[in-house]
Amino acid sequence: MRILISDYPDVLASRELSVEVQALKAVDASLEVEIYPYRNQQEFLEKVKDAAGLITAFLDLDAAFFQNDLQLQCISINATGFDKVDLDAAKQKNVTVVPLVNYCTEDVADHTLALLLALNRKLKAYGNQIENEHVWRYKSVGPMHRLSTQTLAIFGCGKIGCAVAKRAQIFGMEILGYDPYKTVAELATLGIKKVGLEEILQKADIISNHMATTSENKAVFNRPFFESLEKAPLFLNLGRGENVDEAALLLALDQGWIRGAGLDVLASEKPNLETEPLLRRENVIITPHASFYSEESLNSLQLQSVANLVEHLEVVK
Repeated sequence: MRILISDYPDVLASRELSVEVQALKAVDASLEVEIYPYRNQQEFLEKVKDAAGLITAFLDLDAAFFQNDLQLQCISINATGFDKVDLDAAKQKNVTVVPLVNYCTEDVADHTLALLLALNRKLKAYGNQIENEHVWRYKSVGPMHRLSTQTLAIFGCGKIGCAVAKRAQIFGMEILGYDPYKTVAELATLGIKKVGLEEILQKADIISNHMATTSENKAVFNRPFFESLEKAPLFLNLGRGENVDEAALLLALDQGWIRGAGLDVLASEKPNLETEPLLRRENVIITPHASFYSEESLNSLQLQSVANLVEHLEVVK
């Protein structure tokens, strides 16, 4: 039985792949495990066509992919969410798709609060002024306000969104939640007030996105959204880049519809850092889709991906 581990070269290079290989071999020493850094679709299809299992995070597995002559039984996604896979097409071909669950919840929540605090306290602006202009004045970055006077609106109140709410409550913030899949009572038990979009537009001082991508929320943070914000909030995106219309985000920054942005994801997983217009702004902090990362979460990512795959394969134990 063949298992293929495949993703973009930089993704595979970021971790020690022998962890997955050894974990698979420990289940069944006869398993043939191949690692393929993605170069082109034709070559990838040749590699995957007779594999029973696939481990990947970011490769696009659309409807056309599943029309190929495949022997896949299971795709183990070593990331949270299904948005890179056409689930209907996978189901029609009897391919089980399994994402990771809860492997990096506290890491992403901690990262969210790190961005929130750094932007609210204008640390990047202070640092730039001290290092580049030798300015040493506490009021040099303009006014700032206590978190206890501010309202945080969370889009997507799953495990990560709720972990963010728990941390933000320590600072005395009011928490609003936008999530069509959660009831008022469910969120209330967590200290989150479930609200509609209009209330967020009126009240939010900080907005934090933790939604997975669906057909309904692609580019939901668009020009009408940003233009309707009444309090020029901070905007944080630790969900998916596809949730945001980046041209509208740039306009919102330039027009002052938002007072800053903390972004762990962009529209592209491989942005051109030479030309990216969101860079070189004192009120924008960008991290390289790193919010999931800790040594502990990376180890969990690798071993859980293997366990999920093995559970859904006809592997001889």
